[in-house]
Amino acid sequence: MDSIIELIEYPERSEWKNLMTRAVIETQTLHDTVAGVIDAVKNGGDAALRDFGERFDGVLIKDFKARTEEFDEADDIVPIQLKNAIAIAAKNIAKFHKAQRMQEISIETSAGVNCRQKAVAISNVGLYIPGGNSPLFSTVLMLAIPARLAGCRRIVLCTPPNKQGKIHPAILYAARVAGVTEVYKVGGAQAIAAMAYGTESIPKVYKIFGPGNRFVMEAKQQVNLHTAIDMPAGPSEVMILADGNASREFVASDFLSQAEHGPDSQSILLTTDKALAEELPAVIERLLGTLPRQDMMKKSLSHSRVILLKDDNEIMDFANEYAPEHLIINRADAEEMALRVENAGSVFIGAYSPESAGDYASGTNHTLPTSGYAKAYSGVNIDSFTKKITFQHLTADGLSSIGHAIEVLAENEDLMAHRLAVTVRLNELAKNKK
Repeated sequence: MDSIIELIEYPERSEWKNLMTRAVIETQTLHDTVAGVIDAVKNGGDAALRDFGERFDGVLIKDFKARTEEFDEADDIVPIQLKNAIAIAAKNIAKFHKAQRMQEISIETSAGVNCRQKAVAISNVGLYIPGGNSPLFSTVLMLAIPARLAGCRRIVLCTPPNKQGKIHPAILYAARVAGVTEVYKVGGAQAIAAMAYGTESIPKVYKIFGPGNRFVMEAKQQVNLHTAIDMPAGPSEVMILADGNASREFVASDFLSQAEHGPDSQSILLTTDKALAEELPAVIERLLGTLPRQDMMKKSLSHSRVILLKDDNEIMDFANEYAPEHLIINRADAEEMALRVENAGSVFIGAYSPESAGDYASGTNHTLPTSGYAKAYSGVNIDSFTKKITFQHLTADGLSSIGHAIEVLAENEDLMAHRLAVTVRLNELAKNKK
């Protein structure tokens, strides 16, 4: 029987581009569908949200905002073991992100010319938390904790309700742990539109964060003309660099944990070890048989690959060009190879560093660039929730020291009003010196 995993042996560099193709190509139909949802919410507000809730979530929501009693009920429902695990994750996430806080910079660039820069929190932010196949309460922690640490005054969270009109209790519990009280029962592209433009119930925010299905991702891209987003993103992905000594079960389980994200997810192994490349597919299939969600995971595995390359230089060239969301280096020389990483969302070094650690509790953020965007984008961090403001204070002597240079530069760009703003001040200073 043919393996569900494709094995490619020693491809030429001219073939690499095709091997790096992701699973999903956005269509005009998707664009038009999402554009229609956004337009309806912009024009119809809460009424449109209720209509879409009935149509897509199968429930009519009259009051979108989660009440205090619902938070209390969630607190009673969530088991103590999960509460303890959430506490560990929250502690580590807070510790890592608190260390990222930027110190204010102040420097005298010329005599009498002082320049400063400081980080200022984005006052209103929106968080989207998926609640379909997997209620991602871990994403609540990943987004809300750095938002709170950054000093965002208003944190709005949207997540789809179930058919009984309730939010998953672990999402509400995690929101309370992370200090978020404003939670709304709205999902899908309509939630993104509501946060981008505002409705009668849901406030407009200045920046939207969070993962989601292709409709949510498309909506984020479309509203980005109006409202900032964390990053462009697509289906989740992992790339594994492994040598012949790597445990087959470790590598196979990393493949499967990625496939569990959704049918469009992708897993890729790069190795120079022929035995590993040939043996891995059978191990993946054996472990797959022990897991739920097999139909969905098989779809993901159908566009996942094992690629046998000639040497380590090819491995690193391929990895940096692919720019994976998650990069696992399960090799004896993992630390050395990690030094050569240029493009990746998050890197997991060594045999005992599964992607799951970053997804949940190591402390790093799991909201990461996909689809090759790691070439230019960082994962979510505390800077994502701030903007940098610069300040300059020039004394009279300071303006005198650089004023002539400003005049020359402005004049040579034909911006004579810019030149004038300096000249009148220099003239005043010259007059006062007489």
